Amino acid sequence: MEQRQRYCKESRCYRTFRVFPTDVNNHNTLFGGKLMASMDDIASIAAAKHCRCFVVTASTDSVDFLLPILTTESVTMESFVTWTGRSSMEVFVKVITEDLRSGVRKIAATSFLTFVALDESKMTPIPVPLVVPETEEEKRLHETGEKRAEIRKLRREESKKFAGYLTDTYSWE
Repeated sequence: MEQRQRYCKESRCYRTFRVFPTDVNNHNTLFGGKLMASMDDIASIAAAKHCRCFVVTASTDSVDFLLPILTTESVTMESFVTWTGRSSMEVFVKVITEDLRSGVRKIAATSFLTFVALDESKMTPIPVPLVVPETEEEKRLHETGEKRAEIRKLRREESKKFAGYLTDTYSWE
């Protein structure tokens, strides 16, 4: 049986929002946690569009905050599936700011998140379509995806070992 495949563009999502005073931290820049939640949200949409099923976040490699985001800027997030395993998908999120006065755009943050496709009734992993890159950016991200997946696997194993050293008691008990 031939394995299904989808183009990166089929999972591509965009979201644009304005930074309001209620969204900022004490440095008057966008609160990082708010941006991270929005990145997870848009990445989950891209993952679901790719496999057209129930997905859960398995990991966030990192969120690289490259520039502060100001209240004079809009924020556009772009996400799409860049690489797939058997039941997992790597989703790239790029955050672009635009100064609303000058029109200058900058890359403010990037992140790779991993999602797992699940059978909704059994809540067990199911196979996902292969991803096919077309643009130069998509091809570069796809080419380096397997290496990132290997690093994630090693990091997860180390995290499990580390968790074995931790206690589940509170310090006041």
